[in-house]
Amino acid sequence: MTRIPTKFSSPAFINICFYWIGLDLDCGSFLGKHTEAAVKGGLVDEAAIDKAISNNFATLMRLGFFDGDPSKQQYGNLGPKDVCTEANQELAREAARQGIVLLKNSAGSLPLSSSAIKTLAVIGPNANVTKTMIGNYEGIPCKYTTPLQGLAASVATTYHPGCANVACASAQADDAAKIAAAADATVLVVGADQSIEAESRDRVDLNLPGQQQLLVTEVAKASKGPVILVIMSGGGFDISFAKNDDKITSILWVGYPGEAGGAAIADIIFGQYNPSGRLPMTWYPQSYVEKVPMTNMNMRPDPSSGYPGRTYRFYTGETVYAFGDGLSYTQFQHHLVKAPKLVNIPLAEGHTCHSSRCTSLDLDDQAHSCENLAFDVHLRVKNVGRSSGSQTVFLYTSPPSIHNSPKKHLLGFEKVYVEAQSESSVKFTLRVCKDLSVVDEVGTRKVALGQHVLHVGDLKHSLSLRV
Repeated sequence: MTRIPTKFSSPAFINICFYWIGLDLDCGSFLGKHTEAAVKGGLVDEAAIDKAISNNFATLMRLGFFDGDPSKQQYGNLGPKDVCTEANQELAREAARQGIVLLKNSAGSLPLSSSAIKTLAVIGPNANVTKTMIGNYEGIPCKYTTPLQGLAASVATTYHPGCANVACASAQADDAAKIAAAADATVLVVGADQSIEAESRDRVDLNLPGQQQLLVTEVAKASKGPVILVIMSGGGFDISFAKNDDKITSILWVGYPGEAGGAAIADIIFGQYNPSGRLPMTWYPQSYVEKVPMTNMNMRPDPSSGYPGRTYRFYTGETVYAFGDGLSYTQFQHHLVKAPKLVNIPLAEGHTCHSSRCTSLDLDDQAHSCENLAFDVHLRVKNVGRSSGSQTVFLYTSPPSIHNSPKKHLLGFEKVYVEAQSESSVKFTLRVCKDLSVVDEVGTRKVALGQHVLHVGDLKHSLSLRV
C-alpha cells in the first residue's frame, strides 16, 4: 500500500486523498474515519486506494506543490484580477442565460419591448437578492447584479419586496398590488433560498413558501399589464395556480443563476437573448408528497398500491412541468434524415434464442455480440420562426414493455444554434448494448428485443431489435 509522506499524514489530507468510486476525492471526514476499517473488512481493495492517492499526488505535482515556493510557479499568483476579467464576467452572464427555462409564455407576452414598456413593477422576496443567487458551494463573486438592478438597466422600475424574506410569514400584498396596478408590466421574483432548501434542510412540501402564492395571485389580479413570474430555486414547486392563471402571462425558472443572474434575467425578459434552457427535473404536484412516503425510493410504479413511481422515466402521474420542458421565442421542427428500422444481433451457433422466443438477452452472456454493434441517427433541426436561437435536441427511446422497463429513457442530447429560417444537422451514435438495454427487476442489465421507439419532440421512429 502506498505510504503517505509524514508531512501530509494528517486526517484532513487523507480525507482529500481517498475516494474509491471514481472521483478520488472526498471533502468531508467520512473516509478519513472509516477507510481503514473498510479495507480490513474486505469492502475496499488497497489497489483502489493506491490509485486514488496516485491521481491526487499527480494533480498536486502538476500544480507545483512540490517545486518549492508556490508563488513562483505557474499558478502561484492567480487572484481576483484573473477571475474577474471582462471575459469571465461575461461567461457568468452567458451561463445564467443558457440555464434559464421559459415554462409559460402566452401569445405576445415575452419578450417585452423596452420602448413600449415605460414602467416596470419589480416585486418579490428574491427580486433584490445577492448571495441567494449563488446557491451554496460558492466562491466569492466579482460583483452582483440583482434582478432589480438588471431590469432597472433597461426600463424605469418601481420595487416592493412583498415579503420580508422567502419564508413570507406575512405578505404585503396590498402595497405590492398598488405598484403593479400603476406599471405597464410586472415581474415577480419569488421562490426559495438556503433557509428553505439546503443540505440537511429538506423542504416539507412543494408549495411556494409561506404566503408567496397569495402575494403572486393578488399582484397578478391587480396588474394592468403582462405579469412575468420568476422562480428562483434549486428544486421544483407546484405552481399549478400560476400555470392556470391567465393573468400570469409568463413563467421563468432561473435556478440559482449566479452573480450575473439579474442581468441574464433582464436579457431574457427584454429579448436580448432567446431562452433555450430545459428543466433538469420533473416538477410534481403537491398531492405527490401527500401520497408518497419520501422513504419509498422505488423507481418503478406499483399499480397494486397506487405508487406512481419516480422521475420522468417511470412516473405515471400528472406533472406540473416535466423533465426537458422549456420554450423558446421561436419554433423548431425536427426531421429524421437517417435511422435503421431493423438491427440484428448475431448469436453463437446453438444459442437457445435460435429455437425459442426470447424477449431479452443477458449482457453477461458471451454467446451474442452486441458490444461493438452501433448505428447513427441523423436529424435535421429547422428554425421556422423569426428569431435565431438554440435548441436542445433530446433523443429518447421507449423500449419494449418487458421487465417493467421505463416508459421512456434519454439516450442523448445536443444543443445547436440555428439562425431564423435556417436549419442544422444533428447526429447521435447509439450503441446497442448500452443504449437499447434495460435493467430488470433484480438489477440485471439486458438487451431488450422487440420494438423500440426513438423520439425527438413529436417525431417518432420505430426500430426493431432482433436476433
